Amino acid sequence: MKSVIALFKKDLLLEFRQQYTLYGIILYVASTIFVLFLAMGQPEDHVWNGLFWMIQLFVCVNAVAKSFLQESRGRLLYFYSIAGARDFILSKLIFNMLLMAVLSLISWVLFGLLLGNPVQNGARFMGVAVLGGLGLSLVFTFLSAIAARAQQNAALMAILGFPLIIPQILLMMKLANTAFSQVIQDSLGMIVLLLAGLDLLVVALAIILFPFLWKD
Repeated sequence: MKSVIALFKKDLLLEFRQQYTLYGIILYVASTIFVLFLAMGQPEDHVWNGLFWMIQLFVCVNAVAKSFLQESRGRLLYFYSIAGARDFILSKLIFNMLLMAVLSLISWVLFGLLLGNPVQNGARFMGVAVLGGLGLSLVFTFLSAIAARAQQNAALMAILGFPLIIPQILLMMKLANTAFSQVIQDSLGMIVLLLAGLDLLVVALAIILFPFLWKD
C-alpha cells in the first residue's frame, strides 16, 4: 500500500501543479452547459437527466484519457523499476475515481445554475452522480491503459469504451430518474448492487490483466 499511496500522491501533486488541465475541463463543462442553456433554456426532467449523463461521458473521456497517454515510455520504465504493476494501476484507478467524483459534483452545480434543478431528492441524485462518475472513471482508466500500449491511439479508447459503457449509462440514467420524484422504485437496490458489481468486475479485470500489459 505504500507504493499505491506514493504513486497517488504523485498524480495528485502533478494535478495541482498543472492546474490548467483541471481548469480546462471545468471550462469545457461550463461552456457546453451554457450552449445548451442558450439552445433550450431549462429542459424537461428526462431531457435534463439525459444531457447530464452525456456531459459526464465526455468529461470522463477528456479527464481520464491522459492517465496513461501522457506517460512516456521512459517514465513507465522508471515506474516499472520502483513499483509493481498492481500498485501502479490501483493508484491510477483511485486518483481518477477521486477526480471524476469532484467533476461530477461540479457538473451538477453548473447544471443547476444554468439549466435549472428539477431534482427533488438532492442527496439521492448526488449519490448516483458520484457512483456514476466512479464507474465511468474505472472503465476508461483501464481502457486508457490498453490504448497506451497501442502506440498511444486515443481513438482506440473511444472505440472500445462505447459498447462497454452503454449498459452502465442506461443503468445510471434509470437510477437517476428516481431522484426526480418522491416515489422509490422496488428495483432501486438491485440496480445499485448491479452497478457496484460492474465496478468491482472492472477493478478485478484491471488488477489481473494490467500486469501483462505492463510487461509488454
